[in-house]
Amino acid sequence: MAVGVLVHGDNHFIVRGPEPDMETAISMVRGWSIIQIGSPPPDHNRISSREFRENLEWAIVVPGEREMSLAVIQLLEEMRARGIEIRHVEIRH
Repeated sequence: MAVGVLVHGDNHFIVRGPEPDMETAISMVRGWSIIQIGSPPPDHNRISSREFRENLEWAIVVPGEREMSLAVIQLLEEMRARGIEIRHVEIRH
């Protein structure tokens, strides 16, 4: 199963599952950024608490209210250096 990183502002989630499309990525960060006790996770994706950086296969950045942390910026740079495309979601208001 694929593993990737979903970045939302200063937060990020390591996700096991297929790379989501942009609408699904937005839905995932909205659902996971606000604690919702008893809410079901998205169908094919789940948050993973431990993965090797080398196993990350995809990355999506969804804008948030805060800037990315330096650690996440470094992780994305490492992924880009391995040839992984970092996709950015544009949210239209």
